[in-house]
Amino acid sequence: MDNVREARPDELSLLPTIEEKADAMFPPLGIGPLPPAGTVEELAAALAILVSGDPPRGFCRIDRVAGGAHLEQLSVHPDHGRQGRGRALLQAACAWATAHRYGELTLATYRDVPWNAPFYASEGFVEVGPAHDWYTARGLPPEEPVMGQFGSRVLMWRPL
Repeated sequence: MDNVREARPDELSLLPTIEEKADAMFPPLGIGPLPPAGTVEELAAALAILVSGDPPRGFCRIDRVAGGAHLEQLSVHPDHGRQGRGRALLQAACAWATAHRYGELTLATYRDVPWNAPFYASEGFVEVGPAHDWYTARGLPPEEPVMGQFGSRVLMWRPL
């Protein structure tokens, strides 16, 4: 399996396709259509973009939310899934946040999708409560309404 590294600027244009392909795994579960993939401009504005592979086969996006590090996106192209890339990206995101002096990493995910909340829990993330409540309690806009239409969205947190 490939090492995880920071994305090069010229690779950002490859990442929306990876996200779109990964999101295609949700409709069979009755989830979707999901919001469009992040744009190159949104990716460029992130705190960090980490990738697995050269060219990238998976990536994660870390944003600053409510003053902390927040895993906004983790996507692995389905043709390269189930090889440990997602876990390696998640571990690298935690290491990145630790190295940049963040005391925690948060994320919002579907509670009942096996490769979502149960996966994150296996890496030490714990459920805080409904994602909507977490965002609004911090004066942030809630997630796009479409996200909560298809299942329970929860905020998860891991101390670093």
